[in-house]
Amino acid sequence: MTADDLLIRRAEKADADEVFALAREFGLTFRPERGAFDAALPELLANEDALLLAAVVGGRVQGYLLGFVHLTLFANGPVAWVEEAMVGSGSRRQGIGRALLEEFERWARSREAGYVAMATRRAPEFYHALGYEASATFFRKVLR
Repeated sequence: MTADDLLIRRAEKADADEVFALAREFGLTFRPERGAFDAALPELLANEDALLLAAVVGGRVQGYLLGFVHLTLFANGPVAWVEEAMVGSGSRRQGIGRALLEEFERWARSREAGYVAMATRRAPEFYHALGYEASATFFRKVLR
C-alpha cells in the first residue's frame, strides 16, 4: 500500500457493515451488537460534536476512528477525546492509524480543542511516536 492508496474520509451509512466488523474486532470488554450499532450510527453521523472517520484502501474500510469534542471547565474550552480507534489486524503498520489520528487532530484544532486524549493500553509506542504522552490513570465502572 502507498500513501496514494489510502483515503481518510468521514464515514457514511454505506460503511456500516465494514465498520461493524472492525468494531467487533475492537471490542474486548463489550461485544458490539448489530441492533445497538445500527441505532447509534445515524446519531453519530449527525452529531456535529462527533467525528467518525473511515480509512479506505482499495475501496474497503480498513480502519475507523470515533472521537468527540466537548466543553470543559478546567481546560478553558473544548477538548477532544478519541473514543475508538481501530485498524483491522491485517492492515496494521501501514500508516492507517497515523493517518486517522492526524485527520482527527486537524478536526479537533478546527474546533479549537486544547488537546486530544484517549484511554488505551494498546500500542503505547505508536502513540508516543505521534507525540502523545501518558497522562492519567483510567477508571471505569460498568453500569450494565
